[in-house]
Amino acid sequence: MSESPDVDRMRSSVGKPARRLIQRISALQARTEELVERPALLREQARDQLRSLTRRQVQSELDGLPVSSLQEVVGARFAGVLEEARYATIGRLVGVSDEELVALPGIGPKTASKISAAVRTVVADVSGSSRFRFSPDHPDAQQEKLLATLAAVRRADAAAAELIGPAREMASTARSLLDAAGPARGRLRLWLTGREKKRAALEALSRLEVIDSHPRTAWLEGELARHAGVVADDNGLWDDYAADAASYNAILSTVGEVELEDEAAQGFIPEELRQRITAVPLDTSLIKSTLRGYQVFGAQYLIHQERSILGDEMGLGKTIQALAAAAHLAARGQQRFLVVCPASVQMNWLNEIAKHTRLQAHNLHGTGREGVAQRWLRDGGVAVTTFGTLGSLETVEVALLIVDEAHYVKNPKARRSKVVVTAIGAAQRVVFLTGTPMENRVDEFRTLVSHLQPVTAKGLKATDAIAGAKQFRRAVAPVYLRRNQEDVLTELPEKIEIDDWVLPGAADQTAYVAAVRSGNLMRMRQAAFETSTSAKLERIAEIVEEAREDGRKVIVFSFFLNVLDRIQQSIAPTAGSIRGAVPPAERQRLIDTFTAAPGHAVLLSQIEAGGVGLNVQAASIVILAEPQWKPSTEDQAIARAHRMGQIRTVQVHRLLAKDTVDERIREVQENKRLLFDEYARKSDAKNLDPRAVDTLNHLTDDSRPLQDRVVQAEQHRLGISPVQDSL
Repeated sequence: MSESPDVDRMRSSVGKPARRLIQRISALQARTEELVERPALLREQARDQLRSLTRRQVQSELDGLPVSSLQEVVGARFAGVLEEARYATIGRLVGVSDEELVALPGIGPKTASKISAAVRTVVADVSGSSRFRFSPDHPDAQQEKLLATLAAVRRADAAAAELIGPAREMASTARSLLDAAGPARGRLRLWLTGREKKRAALEALSRLEVIDSHPRTAWLEGELARHAGVVADDNGLWDDYAADAASYNAILSTVGEVELEDEAAQGFIPEELRQRITAVPLDTSLIKSTLRGYQVFGAQYLIHQERSILGDEMGLGKTIQALAAAAHLAARGQQRFLVVCPASVQMNWLNEIAKHTRLQAHNLHGTGREGVAQRWLRDGGVAVTTFGTLGSLETVEVALLIVDEAHYVKNPKARRSKVVVTAIGAAQRVVFLTGTPMENRVDEFRTLVSHLQPVTAKGLKATDAIAGAKQFRRAVAPVYLRRNQEDVLTELPEKIEIDDWVLPGAADQTAYVAAVRSGNLMRMRQAAFETSTSAKLERIAEIVEEAREDGRKVIVFSFFLNVLDRIQQSIAPTAGSIRGAVPPAERQRLIDTFTAAPGHAVLLSQIEAGGVGLNVQAASIVILAEPQWKPSTEDQAIARAHRMGQIRTVQVHRLLAKDTVDERIREVQENKRLLFDEYARKSDAKNLDPRAVDTLNHLTDDSRPLQDRVVQAEQHRLGISPVQDSL
């Protein structure tokens, strides 16, 4: 039997050339296998570090518990004996044997046994309730090591997500070929090999040569080198953590002993339903962010139940759970997804799609939406539109319809409810998102359910709600999933910071253009609140309403008195308004009244007046009506609520209007160069009118006051001629 040309050709490569080829492919195989295994190995390393830190934290808590706390169990006299014997705290008693205790005066075997049992109970209680949290204000080497490992986990996750497919293909293919090609390493070795194995070795060597010269191999080597070259700057770890604590804590939740998996974390749904929901693993290949366990379950619930309501409390990530469901379906071949939301949060959705997923985002609102719709229909992705625009769009079949702020469609007679119902009819799956708890509004809730699961709606009874939240959630488990922060965020970050981008409406835009034309920066900053249809006012009202339903207190900061007046008119009543003219004693009285109010309350404050030196830890929601020039001004205001004595997670909402001066101020905050160069590179005006070049030179002139340049940048962006001497 004659051999194939490839096999015959490979005889010349036996020996040294074969050894070099096998060595190269072996090294590449090892690197790909390391890529696949690295996330798990790093998580195990982080787990060990977390255990050590948790033990340290538990010991610290035990060292802070006086031994007198045991006197109800062992008696005051014996507690006194322990104190005199230098066992002043529970921590000192950990590990002390009964024999050592019996050696103390007056303590017999029974008492020693009782003391040891009491200590074990306290240790178990403290260990069970202790949750590690980073302390950026008191960093140490042990915390920093864990932080560095989590940063490495994040990089490894990103690399694996991008390269896991090609890496596994390379590793599995190369492994068998390398074993078969082994005899070709030396001529004598090959000569002593049987005929079939000799032929197999030469064929394997030929295939390895093809792999070695293939462009995909060169690409994989380059990508592996690129990811290996990305190393975190240890000096910037704490800054990175401060900027993105949510991501670090999400990763931390994946390396703990067990992510909370109790009834509350799963919305009190029946066990049989839970098993069906979790039977299909969530495909996260198109998700960029790390999901916490309860978020994975939430996405699985939305996929399995097909038509459902996600009613998690604010700050738990309803948006990312809905997007995770869409990404799972996209990974399985589905193409089109549609989000319907209020105009005030549409920009947020577009930003979140880009931030958390690899799906294409499409803006189906405003001018040019017809062309965008055609691209969406052709290419797929996530389209975002508003309740007002939905009725003017052609109804098309989508894999998943996401309706945000779904309580907007609680009135079945309203036009927006009817257009949403039409869209539901063309959707394979539907999810309603609302942070407003429904157990106190059964009639409204029944209406929402009827849009999704009419049969379930008919079975809902007011008595389910009367029986309590747990009973209600079990009754509506097929359609409604709600978790609260205390249910699931056992390692909750100290504060959740949300950039609330709003898209200005036509009236807002008109007011803003007029302000830019005037060249008055202060007017530009307040323009978002001038109109009765203000997108920012609408968003504030939504946040306050959710806070009212959850019994949370809110403090709203603004630099401007006029803005505070408009907000007060919009969300009245409030507990009062702290302003520069209000004397200190009166300011404290306002805060005391606000603190003493049962449940929900709203306090307004000028950021310069109330943002420094006052304690408002009764507030757990902070709203910043507009960005400030200095981040420290915002930090001081947030610190009024985010301080010792705060018992709830502080949610910070930064209200930002898209395509306004808010974007420029954020650039200043982040110490980034203003995007003047971008304007200069892309400006058509500079090619049409030489005077435009002079304007652009002013924008990049650092000797000019920054605020003046911001005004001129906005005028240039909008094509407005500067008013003479306005600067």
